[in-house]
Amino acid sequence: MARWYIIHAYSGFENKVRDQILADATRMGLDALVESVEVPTETITEVRRGKKVQSERKFFPGYVLAKLDMNDDVYHLVKNTPKVTGFLGSMGKPQPISEGEAARILNTKEEAAAAPKQQIKVDYEIGDNVKVLDGPFASFNGMVEELDFDKSKVKVSVSIFGRATPVELDFEQVERSK
Repeated sequence: MARWYIIHAYSGFENKVRDQILADATRMGLDALVESVEVPTETITEVRRGKKVQSERKFFPGYVLAKLDMNDDVYHLVKNTPKVTGFLGSMGKPQPISEGEAARILNTKEEAAAAPKQQIKVDYEIGDNVKVLDGPFASFNGMVEELDFDKSKVKVSVSIFGRATPVELDFEQVERSK
């Protein structure tokens, strides 16, 4: 009977570990015992250099979920995979997680894929100096006063005729000054 296990891998190598486990299982004839190997991720929107960029972010960096029919061969297959440090469990023994816990983790992944959260990251903060990229204030420099993530707006204090004037702009219209 297949159960869900959590595999601990080097951070940043989760996808390579997943691919390697699936390839080795096929090569060794154990693919019937390895039902599924998943890396839970979500799609987020970031603003980099004034442009919106979609990127994948891992829910649990350094961990891979696998539905395995555990026996000695499957254990050694996973344990001997490069970049794998072991299973989650006590005293070196793999501890399966409940079907409900696995469903919760995977449903979170599916919900994020179905409706990507507009979780926007920007490379500047309140108090940072920024340059306006486009609009009527293009090429002006200013200081960030407020960030409104709900509306994707930033309030920048721009010096016009020697006076600081607050201007509301979209996240993509400004970039951090170098």
